[in-house]
Amino acid sequence: MTHPHLGLTMTESTIDLADALNQGCICQTLQPELLQRQLAKDATLQALVPTLQQSHPHLFSSTVVFLQERAFHAMARTVQAIERVTQLPGWQTQVLGNAATDWPDHGLAGAFMGYDFHIGADGPQLIEVNTNAGGAFLNAALARAQAACCAEMDAGWTPYRDMRTLEDDFFAMFRSEWQRQRGDLPLRQVAIVDDTPASQYLAPEFALARAMFESRGVSACIADATMLQWRDGRLWDGDRAIDLVYNRVTDFDLSDPSHTAMASAWRSGAVVLTPDPRTYALRARKSHLVLLSDANALQALGATADDTETLLAHVPRCLDVDASNAAALWEDRRHWFFKPHSGFGSRAVYRGDKLTKRVWESIVQGGYIAQSLVTPGTRSVALAPADAPLKFDIRAYTYNGRVQLLAARMYQGQTTNFRTPGGGFAPVVVVSPTHAQAVQKVLDQLHHSNCANTGLACSTTP
Repeated sequence: MTHPHLGLTMTESTIDLADALNQGCICQTLQPELLQRQLAKDATLQALVPTLQQSHPHLFSSTVVFLQERAFHAMARTVQAIERVTQLPGWQTQVLGNAATDWPDHGLAGAFMGYDFHIGADGPQLIEVNTNAGGAFLNAALARAQAACCAEMDAGWTPYRDMRTLEDDFFAMFRSEWQRQRGDLPLRQVAIVDDTPASQYLAPEFALARAMFESRGVSACIADATMLQWRDGRLWDGDRAIDLVYNRVTDFDLSDPSHTAMASAWRSGAVVLTPDPRTYALRARKSHLVLLSDANALQALGATADDTETLLAHVPRCLDVDASNAAALWEDRRHWFFKPHSGFGSRAVYRGDKLTKRVWESIVQGGYIAQSLVTPGTRSVALAPADAPLKFDIRAYTYNGRVQLLAARMYQGQTTNFRTPGGGFAPVVVVSPTHAQAVQKVLDQLHHSNCANTGLACSTTP
């Protein structure tokens, strides 16, 4: 089965070929020159690309991560189940409570939802849910800059190169958000917004987003959220009146005084802001994982039996940390990961076996969940002086419950980062049953040590 927007496609047999390839195939498939051409679609990025390797040395890995097709389908089912559960009246009453009026409903689905999974023996396990998940535009470019590592795999592993089709998908997402709130009115001006956007680590993709809009006839700018103005019933960036904001700020409820203009425009409905604070409040608070992993809570909220079964299979058990369980959690801390209810990235998150008493004393004050520790998958990469296994998670970029793109993040350490040699973003190859024989041939070659450190007879290896 081919998944046209998931990066690349491969094959599967009754064994876990994806894991075998992750451990045994260390081919370097990234074509740096092609990646540079993909990134230099915007005039701003044309100037940045030559220095990107120095400024972002660990942004892109040189290889791919393999994923079993059945794992992909489990991820897709989990995303769909969460989307359905979070639309239930019982869920919305539970998570919004008396503050529901603080979250106006403009009918939006939220652009670029991100669902992050670890892949283990029990199948994919959801680690967290993100609004405004970063990296989609960069990963689309990265997936197109790969080459098959050997002739045996060419037939089943063709890089997804038709960027325009994927960009059409992204653009249709923003168009849908606009139409949900504005109907058939023309969309004229988009702002891609973050705090001091030029200083953000993923700033290069803001330029790719701008190029996408402008190539389709919509004026777009990159704007600093703190510099926007609310006047005359409109949101303004200088002398530009903004129709739609692609929101990348991590002040998820827009409570920071520096975001008052954007918050006022959103609450009044004067601007289409996606993703918006309501999307975050309904889906992305880490405390929601407690409900999503509790059978009794899901039943009380009105979840179907099928959705409950899916969620219990793929959402690790989570608990609110409080006085009633603090002692037991501390004693069993090696089996838990501790995360704040709100926040983003890897800030203030702790593996239990790394906890100090001082940090624990702050955790038990409240505002934290304990998540059952799920070991991430590993991917072997070619690093001097010897091959090394890196951890990885897989992010599903979604819209309205549909997976648009998969991307892996490879790293060493407690949590994902972009500081690991050989790590960074990597395309995901979905291993399907279509060409099992070809992949088995590759595994046989690996077994007989025919794969050099730089690739399997790989003509594309640097």
